Amino acid sequence: MKIESTKVLVNASQQQVFEFLKDSNNVFHLMPHDKISDWSATADLCSFKVQGAIVITLLQDGAEGMDKLYMKAGDKSPFPFRLTINIIPQGENQSQGFIQFDGEVNMFLKMMVEKPLTNLFNYMSDKL
Repeated sequence: MKIESTKVLVNASQQQVFEFLKDSNNVFHLMPHDKISDWSATADLCSFKVQGAIVITLLQDGAEGMDKLYMKAGDKSPFPFRLTINIIPQGENQSQGFIQFDGEVNMFLKMMVEKPLTNLFNYMSDKL
């Protein structure tokens, strides 16, 4: 299953956005706080519970220059997936950002998680 968030314009340089997001502690600032609980993080990973149900763990998984930052599912996540955070320079002090999700989800689970995940990634993009 593939999901791509809305593209947003960020009033910060590509380097500022990249430096902010490569510290997993900062992912908290992109989350809908009313829909997550049990947040914990280090520089390389973060973990949280979504609406009292499933636990998601995100691990930093490398980068491609400052254009792409990768995160992958950790052990506690319900299915394997990878997030690509795209950061495209748009001048000296602006960049465009969006999130791509690529997960191994069966058809039954896809029907349950596609809309909530799309909403989550759009929310996270907007918070950039």
